[in-house]
Amino acid sequence: MGHRVIILGGGFGGLYAARAFGKQSDFDVTLIDRRNFHLFQPLLYQVATGELSPADVAFPLRAIFSSYPKIRVIMGEANDIDVVNRRLLLADGGSEPYDTLVISTGARNHYFGNDAWAAYAPGLKSIEDATRIRHRILYAFEAAERATTPEEYCAWLTFVVVGAGPTGVELAGALGEIANDTLRGDFRHVNPEEARILLVDNSSRVLGTFAPDVSQHAEKSLIGLGVRSLFNGRVTSIDAKGVTLQTDHGEQRITAHTVLWAAGVTASELGKIISERTGVALQKGGRVPVDKYCNVDGHPEIFVIGDLAWQLDDDSKPLPGVAPVAMQQGRYVAKATRQRLRGETVHPFHYFDKGTLAVIGRASAVAQFGKLHLHGLFAWLTWLFVHLMYLVSFQNRVVVFIRWGFNYLTYNRGARLITGDPVPYEAVRKISPKDTDSGNSAASPAPMNQEPEPVRN
Repeated sequence: MGHRVIILGGGFGGLYAARAFGKQSDFDVTLIDRRNFHLFQPLLYQVATGELSPADVAFPLRAIFSSYPKIRVIMGEANDIDVVNRRLLLADGGSEPYDTLVISTGARNHYFGNDAWAAYAPGLKSIEDATRIRHRILYAFEAAERATTPEEYCAWLTFVVVGAGPTGVELAGALGEIANDTLRGDFRHVNPEEARILLVDNSSRVLGTFAPDVSQHAEKSLIGLGVRSLFNGRVTSIDAKGVTLQTDHGEQRITAHTVLWAAGVTASELGKIISERTGVALQKGGRVPVDKYCNVDGHPEIFVIGDLAWQLDDDSKPLPGVAPVAMQQGRYVAKATRQRLRGETVHPFHYFDKGTLAVIGRASAVAQFGKLHLHGLFAWLTWLFVHLMYLVSFQNRVVVFIRWGFNYLTYNRGARLITGDPVPYEAVRKISPKDTDSGNSAASPAPMNQEPEPVRN
């Protein structure tokens, strides 16, 4: 039997680690994930907005590793670690021994202690989140079609995205395209272009981690799609009827039945277990501190990578929780483990920043490659190419490329399906029989004119 490696989590970090370990004959690798598929999260927002289907951004783990005879895939969930006897304990009562443990369980939505908001403002971390958001977006237009008052019409056609990072910007931009292009002419009593899309953030600009000039280009593109930004607004309450903000100008209430959360994530709950079993203190966002070799202090056999890890770069700043970091760490831990077993010198992990991209809409994106800043069509084409190449299978690349091409030519989003419970949440108005009678159809209400002013310094 070879060196036993357990990789927990089939995201980017786990996937790239497994591939690197699986190429070596002296490792017996077991990949464990509570799902049977790898999810390409950067395109999850396109599932939420009807451009792609769930299967387009996911691929079965067993199919990915079918040509790797040294990799075993298990569908399961870990709930504890026996660090003394080196055993990973599973929720179903099973256990798996290891010589090396690689933990890459990612992050989850974070509501800053207000978990009740999740019922009214879903985040975007899973396939279920994406289809739930798609349901709410499309249902809002359906409900507006049957609205009987201007106030009700306005509430259904107001969309609030909390968080102006890449995910929030991408969601808001996609909403603008849906309202201005995709749904045009589909309704008889609703004008989708009257949708009010608000991007709320507690900072002073969108894409705060990007350079100011890149941020300005992104906001200009959002404005062109009808998205309004509300800056320096701290969310204090979210319920079925809208959002309450605390701003420099006092409290502000936004009436809206569709609120989407993109304001923050926290590390997976396994971080607490690692802390309890190893004695390390968790850092900001529940992330596990690791050394320059991606190891937990005092446990060279345990690697933590990806969004769960808190690792400092050469400038003593934490590495960002983005896919390229997890990919590079995944490849690194396999190389470092092999070098240790062979008695070779192990060099510290060094993250190579290949740049950052964010898409706003049709032929519009921003890119930052060191001092080189791009925006517009070329940045958008770069974004398309990079995301296609990082999709895990050739099949997914072909399907996504075809869907993107069809959408670009026709302005149509083919995955506009409202699935699940027909009543998505308690704010849904109960339509009386007379409202559905053909002789009592609601006339198209007047255009909305209650748009709040942007909050700025």
